[in-house]
Amino acid sequence: MERNVLGGPLETCSLDPLTGFYRDGCCRPGDGGSHTICAVVTAEFLEYQQSAGNDLSTPVPEYRFPGLTPGDRWCVTTQAWLRAHEEGVAAFVVLAATHERALDGVPLDVLREYAVDVPADASSIDT
Repeated sequence: MERNVLGGPLETCSLDPLTGFYRDGCCRPGDGGSHTICAVVTAEFLEYQQSAGNDLSTPVPEYRFPGLTPGDRWCVTTQAWLRAHEEGVAAFVVLAATHERALDGVPLDVLREYAVDVPADASSIDT
């Protein structure tokens, strides 16, 4: 069983949009980039990624990539997330859906600073 950064079972990050290197909804290693952090993207994060040459907003249908909007959950690489953190524009992180391998590049205490616990369907939250 794959584990999250808290030591529990790895939870699904997002099925809509369908994320993960394997497009199975889970953030897990699968390439050299290690898409292991389940991020809840913000406009600032998306703008920073685009300026860094990683356009996450424009759809790329041939890669089954819908293009992201603020509030979407998406598996990002530890390297991309850490660079954004160093620039002060890191995305929020869903710890239960962030693979334990993310700890190879980002300390848990840093991830906890950005932790959010939101259900996959945020419309179920009573306000």
